[in-house]
Parts: sequence; C-alpha cells; structure tokens
Amino acid sequence: MPRDASDLLGVTPVRWWLSGGVALDHWLRRPIRSRPNTDVSTTTDQLPLIVPALPTGFSAWASVGDDEVIPWEEVSEDADVQPILVRDDHVGAWALRINLEDGTDAFWLYRRDPRLQLPWDRAVLDVDGIPTGAPEVQLVWKALRPRPEDDLDKDAVLPHLSDEARSWFERAILSIHPHSNWSIHVRSPLTPAKASWNRKG
Repeated sequence: MPRDASDLLGVTPVRWWLSGGVALDHWLRRPIRSRPNTDVSTTTDQLPLIVPALPTGFSAWASVGDDEVIPWEEVSEDADVQPILVRDDHVGAWALRINLEDGTDAFWLYRRDPRLQLPWDRAVLDVDGIPTGAPEVQLVWKALRPRPEDDLDKDAVLPHLSDEARSWFERAILSIHPHSNWSIHVRSPLTPAKASWNRKG
C-alpha cells in the first residue's frame, strides 16, 4: 500500500515514486480495483542506493525468469534485471515491486522511447506527502498493450485529468504508441488529435 511504501523507502536518500495502478489509486484517493502488487519506480542509477538502505528484516530479490528470483547480492553488476522484489522476511511475503525507469537530473524519460520526456515535477507529483507517478504517465505505460483491467483504470482516471495532462497523454499515445487500441479513440476523421471519450459539451 502507498503508506507502506513510504515507510519503507521514505528513509532512503534517493528518488522513488509510486507507479502503475497503485499510483492511479493514490492519485484518485480511492481504489479502482484490487492490485496484486504495490509498484514503485526508481531510476537505474538510484537502485544500488535503495537496496542497502532497506530496513532490517527486508531483502531484495531480482526476477530472472517468469517464476525465478535470485537474491540481489547474486546479481552481476552489468545485468539488466527487473523488477526488483522487496520481501518482508518477518512475515515471508513480498512487500514491494521496484520497476526501473530512465531519467536525467532534470527530466523523466520514457524507457520505451526517450523522445517522450517530462520535467520531474510534472512526471512525479506529491500526493499527500507521497511521491506519485503522474496519472497520464502511468496510462502511457499501460497503452502499449492494454488489458481489460487497464481499460478500467483508463476509464476511471481520464475524466479527472486536467486539460494539460489529457492533451499530453493523447499526443503521447499518438506519437509513441499509434497502434494501441487506445489511440483509435483519440483519432477522428476531422479532428485526429481530439479524443472522443472526453469531449465536453
């Protein structure tokens, strides 16, 4: 849960934020649906700083296959593995899933296509004291191959986006994921950049 993530990572001196569906729920301040994981993100260069700072009783594991994980200590320095799973060793359960994203000191970069960028204060919002991935960014991640549950997330979030955030999301999926079935709803014969689902009036 968001507060649990903050309790775990709030003491670390690194950039991290809620991501995925948990970020959407926290931004809306209500759950859209049940979530199998509590996702957070950080940048690749920050991950080595997070793991040693985990509280006593929590361990980090790397996913190396569909159903295989290995202790973080066994991961080679040049390995590109994610997500990283944080385990609560006291209760024997997974507590967090850490996803790796890209960025510079000034900008968040979309890992699938770094042409898509946002200043950090647009990409990561402060929601009730917890760093939270902007909803329009989380929807872009989901837009590549949206599942039915992703449609639920989109339908819950889109009506609450600001005009600026909604326009950014529409431009992003048209330019980065034009073959997504979500982009069909953004296009129309006369106004190809205007989404049919959010027209006003």
